[in-house]
Amino acid sequence: MDAGSRTALTAAALRSPALGMRTACSTAIAVLATFLAGLAWGQSVCKKPVYLTLDTGHMEVAPFIADTLRKHQVKVTFFAAHERTQTGDGSLGEHWAPWWRERGQEGHSFASHTFDHVVWRADLTGGAYGAQFVVQPSAGSQSGRKMDYSAAQYCAQLKASAARLGALTGEPTLPLFRAPGGKTSPALLAAARACGFAHVGWADAGFLGDELPSEKFSNQALLAKALRNIRSGDILMAHLGIWSRKDAWAPAVLEPLIIGLKERGFCFATLRSHPDYLAWIAAHPN
Repeated sequence: MDAGSRTALTAAALRSPALGMRTACSTAIAVLATFLAGLAWGQSVCKKPVYLTLDTGHMEVAPFIADTLRKHQVKVTFFAAHERTQTGDGSLGEHWAPWWRERGQEGHSFASHTFDHVVWRADLTGGAYGAQFVVQPSAGSQSGRKMDYSAAQYCAQLKASAARLGALTGEPTLPLFRAPGGKTSPALLAAARACGFAHVGWADAGFLGDELPSEKFSNQALLAKALRNIRSGDILMAHLGIWSRKDAWAPAVLEPLIIGLKERGFCFATLRSHPDYLAWIAAHPN
C-alpha cells in the first residue's frame, strides 16, 4: 500500500468509527503475521546447529568466555561441578554466584557434572545394596581418594550439583549430566537414569582439545582441526579453565572458532533443543 492510499484509508477511518476499528484490527493482524513470518524465517535460516557445552574448571577464563558468548550472541550449556578455582571459593561458591546469575539471565542452559567432580573408575559386582561403583572425586573433602559409592550416593551427587546451579542461576537445570572425564559404564548410566538424569557426551570432532598439553597440541592446530571436522548436530566440549594447559585455549581459540563456524553456516543452540534429548527433558521437568 502506498502513502496516498494509507492517508485516504486513515481519513475514512476517522469519519467512521466502525471502519476505524476494522482498520486497527486489520493492521494489528498484519503486524502479527509479519512478526510470526519473520520469526519462522529466522528459525529456519540455520540448518546446521551445533551445541557448545562448557564444563567447569579453574574459572580464570570464565569472564572472558562470558564476554565472548555475549558479544557473538551464542547460547551454550554449562555442566557444573564445585571444583577448585584460581580465584574464590570454588566454581559453585559464593564468589562466582554473580557470574552464574548473569549466565542465567542471558538464557544459557545448565546441567550437572556431579557436585564433587566424581570420576567413575570401575563397577563393583555382588554388592548387597544394588549397583555400586569405585569412584574418585577430584574436588571436595574426599578429593583424590578412591571410594565405594552406591547408586544412591552417585545420584545424590548429581542432584546436589543441579540444586546448587538452580539456586545460583535462578533457572531450572536440565535433567542431564556429564560424567567427569566422560567416564561411565552401563550400570552407572542406568543408575543415573533411574534418578532422572540422562548422560551427555560429545562428538569426536566436538572434543575441542583444551585439556591436551599445549606443547604437543597448539591452539592453532586445535582451531584448524575443529573448523575442518565439526559437522551439523555435533556436541562440542571445552572447559572454563584447565590447570594443566600452559597456553590457555579459550582466549586464543574460542572467538575465532565461533566466527569460523558461523561463516560456514553453523548456528549455536543449547541442549534444551537437541533432538536426542527433547523427549527426555519433556518427561523429566525440574
